[in-house]
Amino acid sequence: MLLVDDLLIKPFVSMLDILHAMVLEEMYSVSEIRDNIKENRLLYELGERAQPEYEQRKLELETRLEVAEQVHKRLIGGNIEVQ
Repeated sequence: MLLVDDLLIKPFVSMLDILHAMVLEEMYSVSEIRDNIKENRLLYELGERAQPEYEQRKLELETRLEVAEQVHKRLIGGNIEVQ
């Protein structure tokens, strides 16, 4: 039974862990969110975005950035597992 676990189950679980980490990396891309923050600011400065819309988008992006940074800290620490 132990041999079956080593040959069949562990590689599958390892593959799921790797895929899970890759999906989280893509979903919570810190650099992409930072680029969106810069773009939002530029659009506001050029007058293509109204102040209320700018403020709302800024708040959304800052919240997403905080979450993304927390996810990346957990990924680095290995605290995220597939359940």
